[in-house]
Amino acid sequence: MTRDLVHPGPEAPQRVAALACHAHPLRVRLRAGMPLDAAVSEAFAAEGFEAGYLRLRDVSMARLDFVRPAPAPGHGPVAWYSATVRLAPAQVEAVGLHLGRRDGAPFLHGHGLWRGANGAPRAGHFLGPECRLAEDAWAEGWGLSGAALEVGADDETGFALFAATTTPKRPGGLRAVLCTLRPNVEPLSALAAVAVEHGLGPARIEGLGSLVGAAFDDGTGIRDIAAELLVLCGKISPDEVRMDAVAVGFDGTPIRGKLRRKINRVCVTCEMLLVSEPGLVNLPAG
Repeated sequence: MTRDLVHPGPEAPQRVAALACHAHPLRVRLRAGMPLDAAVSEAFAAEGFEAGYLRLRDVSMARLDFVRPAPAPGHGPVAWYSATVRLAPAQVEAVGLHLGRRDGAPFLHGHGLWRGANGAPRAGHFLGPECRLAEDAWAEGWGLSGAALEVGADDETGFALFAATTTPKRPGGLRAVLCTLRPNVEPLSALAAVAVEHGLGPARIEGLGSLVGAAFDDGTGIRDIAAELLVLCGKISPDEVRMDAVAVGFDGTPIRGKLRRKINRVCVTCEMLLVSEPGLVNLPAG
């Protein structure tokens, strides 16, 4: 069932914000023995980037702290966060991390899927400052030029949220669009429209966010008012827009599958990176 939410503040007039940028493929080494957010920002800076998106796959963690969605706290926001859960050790199956800025300093926003020592799958909102790698690890993603995410107060939702801002461009990379989706937007149709508007053609979808529950093509789903989401594999083509994802609600049980189109709605925000994929041809210099 489609559900729209009423947030505590005035509705922002722009429901989809999108900035054209360049996405530069990266493979970086993350150092153990330091907070993971510091390790990520260090690795990006070594490549000359302050912003981007990174994927962790099959990574061993000495410590992994996370929260998941929880019922509204009663002071305005439509949903909130659970108490912090700590797994030590843990094994990451998939994590997506947006690197941006908050109050002038690097800031990491991540969602993902992992297992603790007992092997049970868990998912939620990754707390980078508290997490530590068990050993150095390689990760792949994109360094961004031309756009970056920066945290600011959001009157509509009552949260501090990432929003895309313009930054200087550098030569090379792939054509891309960094975008944020506001509450009650249907994400798949919105992203397809962004790709058409910016002339991306076939494109990869990377990103994370929250939904009003979650509905998958196989009939499974989450009925809570809020579910946190990570895109595992997303594609936009002339024939289809597809997003395979993992989502988690209040009970902490991850559900994964192909998101149903025209049914799901953004809960608080979605932060998405669309990368043109016409055979992954590099842009000309300049």
